[in-house]
Amino acid sequence: MSGRAPAIQTVGVVGAGTMGAGITQVFAQAGFDVLLHDQIPSVLERARSSIDRSLQKLVNQGLLAADDRDAVLGRLSTAGSIDPLHVSDLVVEAIVEDIGAKRALFTRLDGLLRPHAILASNTSSISITSLAAATTRPDRVLGMHFMNPVPIMVLVEIIRGQATSDETMSVARGLCQRLGKTAVEAADYPGFISNRILMPMINEAIYAVMEGVGTPEAIDTVMKLGMNHPMGPLTLADFIGLDVCLAILEVLHQGLGDPKYRPCPLLRRMVAAGQLGRKSGKGFYGYA
Repeated sequence: MSGRAPAIQTVGVVGAGTMGAGITQVFAQAGFDVLLHDQIPSVLERARSSIDRSLQKLVNQGLLAADDRDAVLGRLSTAGSIDPLHVSDLVVEAIVEDIGAKRALFTRLDGLLRPHAILASNTSSISITSLAAATTRPDRVLGMHFMNPVPIMVLVEIIRGQATSDETMSVARGLCQRLGKTAVEAADYPGFISNRILMPMINEAIYAVMEGVGTPEAIDTVMKLGMNHPMGPLTLADFIGLDVCLAILEVLHQGLGDPKYRPCPLLRRMVAAGQLGRKSGKGFYGYA
């Protein structure tokens, strides 16, 4: 990394889904100017409304002053075009969990951003080294894997690619501290730490349903009351999205080559049927 990077002041977020909206909110709350980009206008509108509701809830709970809420919203802007992101010191990518789409985006951002800018991916499993190789600045590319829901969960996995510089990692740790998050460094292996451990547990719970070992309710109750988990693995899978769980397991299975990561056939069947969990209204449980 040649020269010292300027302090991060302006942050871009690409992808206005649940994760992108949450990432945008926490950066704006921490005092950064944030530009949220998505190509779909309705998705941008939904993200803005979601952030507004989340902040209002904090006001209602006495955790945020109304003036501070207004100030946060004032630091937040949205754009249907990617071009305004060129002023960003940091861009966090939060698009679909697809390596081809992410690499194409990183190549485009690399050509758009100023040389000092850092590129971060919120990927939950995809190789940071591969994403960095799609740019001319691999030393300034890293993973920043936020947990869902972003405004509440404290952990951020920061992932060092093969060429990520010490300075870039240091900047990321400082950003996490400013966001009120705890940064934990993970190596660039499929699934990193969190999903390397979580997804096989969820997958095994789905196998247990498929094989009739227990109902979803029984399995979740055992894990909550017996293992002190705040949420059962099948409830959590519905919350994450069964399509996302399947995509991560595919990355683990292909990347590590171990049959223990093979996605359960029941998971594949449910995703094929459009039963994706909370977001579709039906998964292992029904949602009104």
